[in-house]
Amino acid sequence: MISKEAPRVRKSGRGRAGAWFTPARTTVLVLVALAIVFMAENTQQVKIRLIVPLVTMPLYLALLLMFIIGALCGGLFFHRRAR
Repeated sequence: MISKEAPRVRKSGRGRAGAWFTPARTTVLVLVALAIVFMAENTQQVKIRLIVPLVTMPLYLALLLMFIIGALCGGLFFHRRAR
């Protein structure tokens, strides 16, 4: 018996890799790479005041911590917005 359903055809001409590398994801990957290079170039010690204590740490570590906090906040924001 012949099925009357139309064959499933991909709407985009891209394969699996092409579907994963969207312009937004590519932009994020480029920004992450630039952030990593920026952190690697800034290795000098800095003094940072954390409300009360004064902490001395490498600048790249402070930048990395702020990057992680920002990524978590952004992920939480977009995760809640999607629901």
